[in-house]
Amino acid sequence: MIITILILLAFSLLSLVFVYMAITERDLLKATAFSAGQSICYAVILQAMGAADIVMTYVAVSVGLYSALLIFVISKTERFEEVSSR
Repeated sequence: MIITILILLAFSLLSLVFVYMAITERDLLKATAFSAGQSICYAVILQAMGAADIVMTYVAVSVGLYSALLIFVISKTERFEEVSSR
């Protein structure tokens, strides 16, 4: 029981770190990787709660399809976010 709570706490904090890094990153490809890391943390949290069927779908969609789609879209645009000087 205590190990499950520690896993939930650790991966919740790690997911917050990934979210912050994804939001502040100017390189869109790195931001996509951080977003995938955050999704993996959520998958571990769902697995710790015993929702294995949801984890299988979540990993396939959020880590696989979503990341692949974002990488495809980034390849069609510019990789780095421009900084406006106002």
